[in-house]
Parts: sequence; C-alpha cells; structure tokens
Amino acid sequence: MEFRLSEAQELFRRTVAAFVDAEIAPVADELDAKGEFPLALFRRIGELGYFGLRYPEEVGGAAADKVTYCLWAEELARGSMSVAAISCMQSLMGTHFVFKYGTEELRQRYLVPALRGERIGTFALTEPDAGSDVGNITTFAERQGDTYILRGTKTWVTSAPVADFLTVAAKTSKERGMKHIALFLVDPREMPGVTLSKKIDKMGVRAAHTGEIVLEGVRVPETHLLGGETGGVEKVGGILAEIRVMTAALSLGLARAAYESALRYSRERVAFGKPIGEHQAIAFKLADMLTAIHGATLMTYHAAWCLDGGIPAAREAAMAKLVASETANRVADEASRIFASYGFAMEYPVQRYFRDARFLLLGGGTSEILRVIISRDLDRPPTLGSVPGA
Repeated sequence: MEFRLSEAQELFRRTVAAFVDAEIAPVADELDAKGEFPLALFRRIGELGYFGLRYPEEVGGAAADKVTYCLWAEELARGSMSVAAISCMQSLMGTHFVFKYGTEELRQRYLVPALRGERIGTFALTEPDAGSDVGNITTFAERQGDTYILRGTKTWVTSAPVADFLTVAAKTSKERGMKHIALFLVDPREMPGVTLSKKIDKMGVRAAHTGEIVLEGVRVPETHLLGGETGGVEKVGGILAEIRVMTAALSLGLARAAYESALRYSRERVAFGKPIGEHQAIAFKLADMLTAIHGATLMTYHAAWCLDGGIPAAREAAMAKLVASETANRVADEASRIFASYGFAMEYPVQRYFRDARFLLLGGGTSEILRVIISRDLDRPPTLGSVPGA
C-alpha cells in the first residue's frame, strides 16, 4: 500500500500553500469583517489557472486529478473559507454543467472566460421550500417554440449577487417527482426578468456572497438547455460524490487552521508557571484534535483516490464529508476553548474558524442526509482499494 502524494502533487501543494500564505491568509480577517466579494483576488486565482484544474486542456484547464483538486481546496480553506467557497463554486458546480452539456458556442462564451476568472458562474438549485427534497422544486420552464419561459425563486445561491451566468434547475412538467427536472444556462445580463435579489447576511463565510434569484418570465433559448428536458437530478448526482469529497477537503483546511492556531497559542500562553500546552488538560485536547484531523484526512483522500480510479464511491464520499465536516466543527470548538476568553474576542481568527465551520455542515448534504445515504449500504464492510466497486 502507498500512502504518499506524488512528487508533482507535493510540489503543487507547496506552490498553493505559498500563494495562500502570501496573498490570502493575510487578508482573511479583513475580508470577513468587510463582507465584500474579493473580486481582485478572484481574478488573481483565475489568472493562475486554478479554476481550470479539473477541466481538460482544450478549454484552458489543467486536467488535474481529484486528489490534486482536493489539495487545492484544502489549502484555500486553510487561508480563508470565504475565498475557498467562492473558488470551489466557480471551478466545480458553477462551470461543470456548461462544460459537460453545453454547446461549443456556450463553452467559448461562458466556460473559457470563467476558467480565467473573467466571468463568475454559479449553480441555482435550492428554493425557499425545497432543499434536500429536490423533487419539491417549483421553478418551472414552459416551452414556447424554441424558447423556454422560466419562473420561480432560488435561494442560498453562492455568488448570486455578483454572478454573470447561472445554471438553473427547473421543472419542465407539472408531473410530481424528480424525472422532469432540467438544467438551463441563464445570463442575467442579457435575459430580462432575472433579479439577483437580496444578499443573505450570514454568520460565517461572509465574503462569499450568498443570495436569492428571482426569475420572472425569463426567456431562455433552447440552445441554453443543458442536456435535455429530463435527467437534471441525474446530472447533478453525477458530480455529487466529487462535491462531497471537495467539501471534506475544505473541512480539512479549516480544521488545520484552527488546530495550528490553538497549538501556537498553547505554546505562548503561560499559566501556573508554564505554557498551557504543557498542561495535560490542554495537551490531550490537542492530541485528540490532531488524531481526528489525521483520520478525516485519510478518509477524504481515499475517497478522492477512488474517484480518480473510476471506482464507485458514493458511500465513501458521504462518509468522508460526514467525518471531515464534523471534525472541523469539533476542532474549531476545542480551539476556541483553548483560547478561553480570547476565543470570544474578534482579535483572534479562532472565532472566524468557529463561525465558518458551520457552513461545512450544510454544503454537499447535511450530516443527517449523509447518514441516510450511508445507512443504505450497511451490508458492505469498510473497504480499501478497489473493493467499493465490486
């Protein structure tokens, strides 16, 4: 068995880490305090080619593997969860569907500039009364000749207030259920009737703008239908495991940042004549935190490795996301406790880690939903290697 990154992956990780330390981490607190979309930094990430990591070279990508993509996501989250959330939406859900199902014209018009950071893309699925229950969405696309008329409201859409294009899930039939759900590429700048509505004021991940989208009789050309009038749920499901593994990687980055912050503080803060880290009560906390991060790391990168090998890993991805996101929240909580009163002060970033960690419990499926998914596959024992696909 081999438990190490390739030389190229190690070099890539060091390169991203250096970028994060130089350009993201120093401004993370300021971004959080102001709550402003970091457009200049977003453009910079695009210039470096990071948005195209998972895409082939013919559209301006790097054709990187899933492990490499997760390394990037983890390092970004270590620096700023806001920047990481924006970047992962842009590089995965916000651009995947136009790449996979869009015409060459749509690819050149939207995907290629988005991978360069010149256009902001996002994905709109959730509605005020439909979250995990996708079949309950009410946004409707009525066909009129070679045009679809979209009406409905989407919410909790990352980057919605600043988006240049949206992949919108809508029903194409009044029939109940998930069969007749389609995906449409909507351009709010060129298609009247799109309102990028209120920005949601969140407790964490504050520089990653999240908002509502209102569609009022939006005329969408048939050419902007991404892959047919049905099968939208299956299209989303096709990258759901990758979304969950990516979210697990984000969780690792935040957990590492919280742990490292607490470790440094434990060596600086003196109580009863010695650094608090030398007291067993604190040392044991740090030991538990590090152990949990190590376990979550192994699960996350094993799931990413499965995806790279074409091995079905829906359960492994759900497990990785469940464990990593819960670990990030526990580690952020314990880090705050180590800081004691100062963990409650805005002076230290540990309060930001504590707030941002809650975001990780939502993206990619809540812990409760993930347990439902895992519980459907209880007969197969924990596995290594290629057994998940057996």
